[in-house]
This record gives sequence, C-alpha cells and structure tokens, in this order.
Amino acid sequence: MKLNQEIFAIKLYEMEQEYGKLQSRLRICGQENQQKIREELEKAKDEYKEHALVLQKSAEGSRSQAVAELAKAQLEYSRKMKKLLKGQLESHVHSEESSPSEDKAEAITLYAEYAIDLANQAMRYALIASLAAMDLQIDAEEKGSVK
Repeated sequence: MKLNQEIFAIKLYEMEQEYGKLQSRLRICGQENQQKIREELEKAKDEYKEHALVLQKSAEGSRSQAVAELAKAQLEYSRKMKKLLKGQLESHVHSEESSPSEDKAEAITLYAEYAIDLANQAMRYALIASLAAMDLQIDAEEKGSVK
C-alpha cells in the first residue's frame, strides 16, 4: 500500500468511528429523557472544544505553513458558525405565530440540517482531494521510474 493510501485508510477509519458515534448517540438520545440529552450535549460540547483547541495549536505552532493555513480556515469557519448559532439565526426565522423558544428551536434545527449537509459536502471534497493526491502520486512515481 502506498503512503497516501495508508494515510487515507487511517483517516477513513477515524471518520467511520466518528460517524458511528454520532449515529448511535442521536439514536439513543432520541429515546431518552431531557436530562440524558443534556448530559450528552455537554459531553459533545467538551469534545468539540477539545478538538478546537488542537486546531488552534496547529494554527499557531505548526512548522508547516500548509497545516497552519488549513487549521486557520477550519477555526474561522467554526467561529462564524458559532456566532450565527448564538442569536443571529433566531431573528431570521422569527414569525408572529412563534415564541422565542420556538424560534430558537427552529434556528438550531436549521443549523443542524446545514451542519449535516456540510459534512456530506466535506466528504465529497475529501474524495476529490484523495483521488487527486493518488493521481499525482502515480504521476510522480512514473516520472521517477522513467529517469
């Protein structure tokens, strides 16, 4: 197995694990009481913060400019979405017939739908980037063997 294929296999395994965790947590919480849902929410927020801290450190301290720029882009996206989530969306979904708590619930639901759609699009980007990397590696190997 080539190096980039090994890396992709590891990353695909990580993605599979995260997807499995997301799926099972959502299914289980769909059958639980509000207290259990809130506990899982806090746990998920802690995991998110932990990952954001790792990204922040990558953005600040990476020896690779490419890694730093990619981490910065992820952090910028996260900050923008957090800002939207903390109030801006609610004002955009408000209607005369709904209460503030209903507006907030609708805004968060909309955000969750968008996050899932974005995750699907990110997988498409990952496929394109992975195939491009494999193609370029084959080109490099063929040019190296021609010499």
